[in-house]
Amino acid sequence: MDKWVLGILGGSGLYDIPGLEDAREQTVHTPWGDPSDVLRRGRLGEVELIFLPRHGQGHRLSPTDVPYRANIDALKRAGVTDIVSFSACGSLQQQYVPGDFVAVDQFIDRTFAREKSFFGAGMVAHVSMAHPVCERLSALGADAIAATGARVHRGGTYLTMEGPQFSTYAESQLYRSWGCDVIGMTNAPEAKLAREAELPYATFGMVTDYDCWHEEEAHVTVTNVLEIMRQNADHARKAVLHLCEALSGVARTASPQGIETCLDFALITAPDKRDPALVSKLDAVAGRILTGE
Repeated sequence: MDKWVLGILGGSGLYDIPGLEDAREQTVHTPWGDPSDVLRRGRLGEVELIFLPRHGQGHRLSPTDVPYRANIDALKRAGVTDIVSFSACGSLQQQYVPGDFVAVDQFIDRTFAREKSFFGAGMVAHVSMAHPVCERLSALGADAIAATGARVHRGGTYLTMEGPQFSTYAESQLYRSWGCDVIGMTNAPEAKLAREAELPYATFGMVTDYDCWHEEEAHVTVTNVLEIMRQNADHARKAVLHLCEALSGVARTASPQGIETCLDFALITAPDKRDPALVSKLDAVAGRILTGE
């Protein structure tokens, strides 16, 4: 496929992009349940965009309750070639200031109540997560954010906590001692599922607070987060515009990291031992490799 079809995961405010053409809604059902909301499709220049509010419109889903598998499957089923994620996060280091963006390139996953794989009993697969984001897409997105005038840090480790509560002081200090840069509640499961679906994924953390480790700053509250989020949302919308401008007229080629073929060497279960019901559910996510065997 030589056309860019970007899946945009983030808040519903990202829908409101000036100049979006052919805007329409699409309802997608998946074998993993329904996604967080209907998909909103449109076009900017030569780039097609498919928006999905991670928590549903009105933010009705907690991080634990987000249907991650359905979201990624729905985007793949809708024809997405690459996923760009925006999410609020807390800073764990002094240099990441509220209002900054971080082009995350590593994760530590501390979630425990999520479904984080499409595979399982009857169809086992192991994909590499050594380099969990698409480096090309991350660089393009960081360039687009910088073009808005926002400060963006290229690279950083994102600690994904279960939530929905924010960290204790002891937890925040522990994560800092591990060398983590930012903390949030959503991105690691998305990255893992996107990789299993052979979709290049890049995520941009929008720093809203200092978690609770910074003794000279107020501890994180929802009010603080929402205030900074409103400021960051405008930069995120403009970044999508700049990204589409950069990609218009540029033929899409496969990710240099081989993400679109990562399942070639990941399937473990012998064909005669596979669960037909699970294989059927993988028609969008792994249909390329399963039908080609």
